[in-house]
Amino acid sequence: MARNVEIKARVASLDAIEPLAAALSGQEPVSIAQDDTFFACANGRLKLRAFADGTGELIFYRRSDETGPKESFYVISRTDTPDTLREALTLAYGTAGRVRKQRLLFMAGRTRIHLDRVEGLGEFLELEVVLRDGETLEAGMEEARSLMAALGVAPEQLLSGAYVDLLGRAP
Repeated sequence: MARNVEIKARVASLDAIEPLAAALSGQEPVSIAQDDTFFACANGRLKLRAFADGTGELIFYRRSDETGPKESFYVISRTDTPDTLREALTLAYGTAGRVRKQRLLFMAGRTRIHLDRVEGLGEFLELEVVLRDGETLEAGMEEARSLMAALGVAPEQLLSGAYVDLLGRAP
């Protein structure tokens, strides 16, 4: 399984972070509308991500729900029929929630910087430092901490869990 180091943080303003992310990236960002359906899954999380162009990705991942940088293991399978796949998985497993967001993706070396506007929740920053085979977890965590500092993200802004968990707790 592929793995990365992730952080998720609630931010006051994506507009304030965007120029910092752009400077770290040195590339134009990619804007992505994402519609994630989560399914009941005893061994981690299983979600179907549908894109506006009619394609999608089935993503299984496993990570702890602690705050701070954490290791995530994942497998991604692409699909050209996300609606049919969503129906089949819903019938088989039941849904655990749905998350719709507008994501601005910046690449800073091997790290994906996500600036997310999540329906019903607000604005967030995610970092995903992709680890190479055999690379230590600590190397990825150090890179995540360095990028957090460069983007002005304080440790107290970090969140545990996933957006679907936050939506489940929203009033």
